[in-house]
Amino acid sequence: MKQLHTDIVIIGGGLAGLYTALNINSDKHITIIVKEELEDTNSRLAQGGIAGELNIVPENLEAHIKDTLQAGRYLNNEEAVRVLVTEASENIRQLMKFNVIFDKDANGKILLTQEGGHSTRRILHAGGDSTGRDIMKAIKKECKQRENIKIYENMMAVDLLHEDNKCFGISALSDTGETYHISVGFTVLATGGIGNIYGSTTNSVSATADGISISHRAGVEIEKMEFVQFHPTAFHDERTGYRQKFLITEALRGEGAHLLNSEKERFMKKYDERLELAPRDIVSQAIYREMYDTWTDHVYLDTRHMDKKLLDTRFPTIKKHLQKANITLGEDLIPVSPVQHFNVGGIKVDLDGKTSVENLYANGECASNGVHGANRLASNSLLECVVFGKHIAEDINSKEIVQTNYVAPIVKDELRNYDYIQMKKKLGQLMDEYVGIVRTEKGLLFAKKQVSDMNEMLNTYPNNNKFYYEALNMVETALLIIKGAIERKESLGCHYRLN
Repeated sequence: MKQLHTDIVIIGGGLAGLYTALNINSDKHITIIVKEELEDTNSRLAQGGIAGELNIVPENLEAHIKDTLQAGRYLNNEEAVRVLVTEASENIRQLMKFNVIFDKDANGKILLTQEGGHSTRRILHAGGDSTGRDIMKAIKKECKQRENIKIYENMMAVDLLHEDNKCFGISALSDTGETYHISVGFTVLATGGIGNIYGSTTNSVSATADGISISHRAGVEIEKMEFVQFHPTAFHDERTGYRQKFLITEALRGEGAHLLNSEKERFMKKYDERLELAPRDIVSQAIYREMYDTWTDHVYLDTRHMDKKLLDTRFPTIKKHLQKANITLGEDLIPVSPVQHFNVGGIKVDLDGKTSVENLYANGECASNGVHGANRLASNSLLECVVFGKHIAEDINSKEIVQTNYVAPIVKDELRNYDYIQMKKKLGQLMDEYVGIVRTEKGLLFAKKQVSDMNEMLNTYPNNNKFYYEALNMVETALLIIKGAIERKESLGCHYRLN
């Protein structure tokens, strides 16, 4: 076992973690640990953009607040929503200072787009449809230039070091199998999503619910896990089948694309007056119904009526990906279907990102500050990362770093040659079938029994390697989702029950 000491440890290398680090005072030593490579984050995969009103016009801010609350079915924390919207401008401008270049027109004016649930065009984008990639490229470069920031790749946090409701750091495993105890003044969880709990997801392969699970094991309060958002339009590629799906950004519908069923008919008018620009939960549930009624496993996204030049310049990433499948944007129908995309609930935090355990913070998709309610409004996720990342940084900056002498007990777990792939596959199948877009009491209870058996086996036979901890984190978090879905009897937002 190796012992490391630092002022702050941040777990996760996406926008939530790196932006927080950049806003912490330079006199504080920051250690960032990333389970895979810095490239392997959900932030990098974000296509659509970042929502925000750059000009502080009261009626525009109120419209963004209203849209966010409506999308979240008013289960949101309104105070958190107001913070998100009113502080958007200063944080987006901060991204620009970090050399993030948003798309502009010929006159140098920032281009804006619209997505589902938004009442107007307020979403900034970069690289056409590679907003996440462009933001992360700039942010990573800025972090690597900071002398007070040290990044460890291929290191996985496996547990929190805690005692008497106070966090003292983390236990981690390196890619060589060495155990590290990292003792700190403050710990920030920014581990991203839960996507790989499901059989099909738009998430990075690194999204295995690590932050939520290790928090739960440490007694940290977790909330609203039943709210799992499904993106309506992932590319339905018959060649790929299982696991990671290519996202077709909502911005394509914002620019005018239509949804067609198997009969090549537009259908959204049956479900919502906003048609294709209804919030994601409504569109996903509508697509599910159309597929169910027609015994098909996909619908179509129609761009044939749209301007070809606009499509080529605005959506180069999508164009390139579709070409590999012999589909031409603007000429061919695009087969799409809903898949798991975003975890709305998570580690319960206040507006400064503080959890129920002292000296422990959380930010981004693994956190739940109430801003999303029962369903996230499109392109509010990147915004959440920066707005509340700055809040966390400012709270840490206001406090004295107290070094701890806490030494965790050494636990020598047996190393077993066990293959967790089949367990993960079975978990994904169970979650897709019984804890997906549409849920039933009977299906949820069946899934609970099956996943509980997996959890019992994992806890009976612990293993000190990355694959074990990923399986454990996925199974434990799946149980939290299932239990939340059982307890919430009514349908609300992206939690939809038939009974």
